[in-house]
Formats: sequence, C-alpha cells, structure tokens
Amino acid sequence: MTGEYQHSLDAKGRLFIPARLREELGDVFYLTLSRERCLTAYNEQSWRDLSDKVDRMPYSKQAKMRPLFVYAAKCELDGQGRILIPQPLRDFARLTKNVTVLGCNNHAELWDSEEWSRISSVETTPENIAAVMEELDF
Repeated sequence: MTGEYQHSLDAKGRLFIPARLREELGDVFYLTLSRERCLTAYNEQSWRDLSDKVDRMPYSKQAKMRPLFVYAAKCELDGQGRILIPQPLRDFARLTKNVTVLGCNNHAELWDSEEWSRISSVETTPENIAAVMEELDF
C-alpha cells in the first residue's frame, strides 16, 4: 500500500477510505492500535498472519499483545466507502476531524493530520531518506 490521503471524520465518526487502499484492504479489514499515536489497518490476511504469530508466542508475551486485540475493530465498508471508527480508537489516536490516511507497505495508518504533519516534517528530510536507503542497502 502506498500514498497519502486527506479526509475528514464526519459527526458520527465515519471516515472515507480511499479507493486505492480499499482495493488492498478489502471490503472487511481490521483496525487497531499502533505503537505510535495512530491506528493501523490490516487486510484479513495480514490480520490472520499477525494473530497466528501471536498464537505461537509464549503466554507471557501473548499477554502483552492483549491491547491489539481488545481494541481491534472489524471494519466493513458502507456503500459510500466509509468505516465507522469506534470512539476508543479515535481517542487513542486523537482523531477529531482531519485525518491523514497513509499506505505503508502491508498496512495503512490513520493519523490526526496535524500530528502527521509534525512527524512527516521530521521523517522527510534528505538525511533521513539517505539513512533509510542505507538501511535497505540501496
């Protein structure tokens, strides 16, 4: 998944998912917490892979994964290509109105647009891009 898209939450907490990402996420996908102040969306196969990986962990480590599953939402697109983001997920990511949706390889991320702007300005520097390319042996 790739790209950056700007959208707004409506009064009911619904968000339009860009057509390009809908193709890769599918009509049903999973939305959960992220290690950053955003939400992560996984298509059904990626979610199954994540769940299987957690199943293979010792129980002591599985317990640490609990929030990913407790707060996860199975999202189904409505006829207008929108999903309803549950309030606890909106609260976690501080999503109130303007949302930036990012395609990030095998998942999508949903960010408060102001927060994403701050992070993007730090991440999108020539020095950081050079470090990323070096990390990839590019």
